[in-house]
Amino acid sequence: MKIYRKVSEFPQLQHTILTSGTFDGVHLGHQKIIQHVVDLKKRTPNAQTVVLTYHPHPRLVLFPEQKDLKILTTLEEKAILLEDLGIDHLCIIPFNKRFASTSSENFIKRIIQKKLQTRQFVIGYDHRFGKNREGGFDYLKENEDRFGFKVEEISRQDIDENAISSTRIRKALFDGDIETANELLGYEFSLTGKVIKGKQIGRKLGYPTANLKLNYKHKIIPKQGVYAVRIFHKYEYYGGMLSIGVRPTIGKNLKQTIEVNIFDFDKDIYEKDLTLQFVKFLREEEKYNSLEELKIQLAKDKEDSEEVLKV
Repeated sequence: MKIYRKVSEFPQLQHTILTSGTFDGVHLGHQKIIQHVVDLKKRTPNAQTVVLTYHPHPRLVLFPEQKDLKILTTLEEKAILLEDLGIDHLCIIPFNKRFASTSSENFIKRIIQKKLQTRQFVIGYDHRFGKNREGGFDYLKENEDRFGFKVEEISRQDIDENAISSTRIRKALFDGDIETANELLGYEFSLTGKVIKGKQIGRKLGYPTANLKLNYKHKIIPKQGVYAVRIFHKYEYYGGMLSIGVRPTIGKNLKQTIEVNIFDFDKDIYEKDLTLQFVKFLREEEKYNSLEELKIQLAKDKEDSEEVLKV
């Protein structure tokens, strides 16, 4: 898949089949739209598929005072998912207040029609575009001949048959309901971050951990607690257990940490990136009376994780 961060870089193509949207999470509802685009390509000679998306998330620009929005997928994660689904081209619009003031007419004529040479345009039932979200399916359908492309709308019933939405997935993650989140996403939710030095208390307990600093500050972090996870490092997978929390047994450090114990692993990975794939929520974070009690619990957490992961 080819990626363009400026629409001016997009090449001249004979026939493009386009869909556009934020696609945060690229969840099962989004995947139905993408799959339809890919299916259309199979029936259209010389066609290529295009996804037009926006970065950063429009709400982060339009409502900066709202601090509660957390993103399901970073731009890099979104690109990987779209490529895996069979998209040929990803065009990224830098979203800012100037772009947000673009009318739907100008957006369609300047970008969709002229720059991307769209011949077929597929949108979800609730997709809106242009200043104040003034454009939508009805507007596109009425102007098909003038714009020179056919438009299709994927119905609400087709997309949301299981009430799939980014909002519902975020709630599941905040609740620690990893199984529901993964089911709605269609894949295992993940976090990616750089390994930084911690206080190495886990090493003293016999369970050394890698402390992660996330690569994107707006990425959603699931509920505090202990999880069974898969760890991806340099094209290799490992089993492990993850703790998200403030380590109440250790002291009064109220700063949240993300620490993962990787099973059967002893490599130096400081300053390296790790990707954690969430499989199951094991338990709430708890405060223990001693480090020995915590050590006993960690042994049980490892046993439970290995049972979940079958490692």
